[in-house]
Amino acid sequence: QVQLVESGGGLVQAGGSLRLSCAASGSIFHINAMGWYRQAPGKQRELVAAITRIGDTNYADSVKGRFTISRDNAKNTVYLQMNSLKPEDTAVYVCKAVASYYPYSEYWGQGTQVTVSS
Repeated sequence: QVQLVESGGGLVQAGGSLRLSCAASGSIFHINAMGWYRQAPGKQRELVAAITRIGDTNYADSVKGRFTISRDNAKNTVYLQMNSLKPEDTAVYVCKAVASYYPYSEYWGQGTQVTVSS
C-alpha cells in the first residue's frame, strides 16, 4: 500500500502563487507516475499535471505556462508550483500515484483546498 499526504493549499488572491506538496510513504518502490488532479464544485475531476519517475511531464492546457510539476525521488515527494493563479483554479487538489506494473494500482491522497479570490 501507498499513502499520500498533501500539503500547501490555502487562500490566495488572483495573480498569486502557491506550492503544493505530496509526500508518499509505504510501498513506494513500485510507483512510477505521480500527478495532481483537481475537482471544483459541480465539475468532474480533471488532470492538472503528471510526472513519471524519469521526469516526463504532462499538463492540462489550462495550466501550461503557469504551473510546474516536479519530483524528488529521494524524498518520495511531488510538488506543484502554481503561479499566476486565477479564480477558476479554485478546487480541491488531489495527489495520485500509479504503480509501475500490472495491475497498475492507483493511490489517492485526501486532497487540499486551493481557493483563489478575485
